[in-house]
Amino acid sequence: MMTLAACAVLSMLVWLVLAAGHGMFWRTDTRLDAAATGAAGGPEPPGGWPAITVIVPARDEAEMLPHTLPALLGQDYPGRLRILLVDDSSDDGTGDVARVIGRAAGAGDRLTVVDGQPRPAGWAGKVWAMEQGVRAAGPDARWLLFTDADIAHGPHSVTRLVRHATGRGLDLTSLMAVLRTSNRWERLVIPAFVYFFAQLYPFRRANRPTARTAAAAGGCVLLRRAALERAGGIAAIRGAVIDDCSLAKAVKRGGGRIWLGLADRGPGGVRSVRPYPGLADLWKMISRSAYTQLRHSPVLLAGTVVGLVLTYLLPPAAAVIGLAGALAGGGDAAGAGTGGAGGTAALVAGIAGLATWAIMTATYVPMLRYYRQPVWTAVALPAIAALYTLMTVDSAVAHWRGRGAAWKGRAYSPSASSASSASAPTVGSDSATGT
Repeated sequence: MMTLAACAVLSMLVWLVLAAGHGMFWRTDTRLDAAATGAAGGPEPPGGWPAITVIVPARDEAEMLPHTLPALLGQDYPGRLRILLVDDSSDDGTGDVARVIGRAAGAGDRLTVVDGQPRPAGWAGKVWAMEQGVRAAGPDARWLLFTDADIAHGPHSVTRLVRHATGRGLDLTSLMAVLRTSNRWERLVIPAFVYFFAQLYPFRRANRPTARTAAAAGGCVLLRRAALERAGGIAAIRGAVIDDCSLAKAVKRGGGRIWLGLADRGPGGVRSVRPYPGLADLWKMISRSAYTQLRHSPVLLAGTVVGLVLTYLLPPAAAVIGLAGALAGGGDAAGAGTGGAGGTAALVAGIAGLATWAIMTATYVPMLRYYRQPVWTAVALPAIAALYTLMTVDSAVAHWRGRGAAWKGRAYSPSASSASSASAPTVGSDSATGT
């Protein structure tokens, strides 16, 4: 009971530091500037509206494109806008579907479908598609918008991003799209997914030029071409399975200013339309790169598991065991045989565990409100953390069995994904794992 009390107090101290001093990670108000709202009535960027080239890496996305591509083609952006969709060796007619949508929308030369070439050795699939998009854009494309094929943009999306980026002098501007929460498992797992991402990558800290933390959300990244070239181009992250955070880190290391925020909710925002029908789909999405994020290190894996247990699982256990022990007669009831000292330890464990559970619950409430979920479900955060712990361990087991990371029918060998993770942010003092 004394050990439990000590661990519970330690966990409480950790959470006090996290809640008060960890970049205010739990807040959900890092959004686009108010002046960036809408196309009409807002300020024009200095020098006018720059030409924007949208690059959409697409592999087997025929089902998603009817829900997303028309919105891109219908952007109200006042400047020149063209879209390059890179068909990354799809087997479902993705390129043909994109062309049909373009003709139906009267896109003309606003949409170009780039037939992807075979992936060279050492390149991750999506990153190679991004590189082909950059090449097709040509050297005169000063601004690039990378967006995924499952991301639906509101009509003012590009205009708002450009206003925000040019108004703040940013080189990389990224929005964490609103993810789907339509079924039970999505409602349980997705808000926690974004919460954990923000805890590992506090947005305010990532957005500070002097901080080492760098992060982006790959579904929506507006990038200044000059900053990309200073960072070494897409080739600098050629093997990255976690391409978004690797890109942000490369840009920031090259002296670029980056910004990451949450997309506004509502029909005018940026949202993902990709469904995750069951737990298995979400499990695959999270576990496919979890061990890569830990650089395939058993030491980092052990530290991560211990950290998750200490910060998320121990507090509710201490609250239940400690308070039950105190009510049952302290240490004697628990078999400690220490009389009053055992009872005091049990009470300390129970109170510290309960207080810590309350702190973590309070920090989760803003994310649940952002996703419009019942706030009372915040008490289940430890159980969700336990689920994420199992996903991380499963990712490591898959690596040890030689399966490596895999996505959309394309597998990356353990050696390849190990090499790619060298360029990705890793768990540490000022940077951590991403999605």
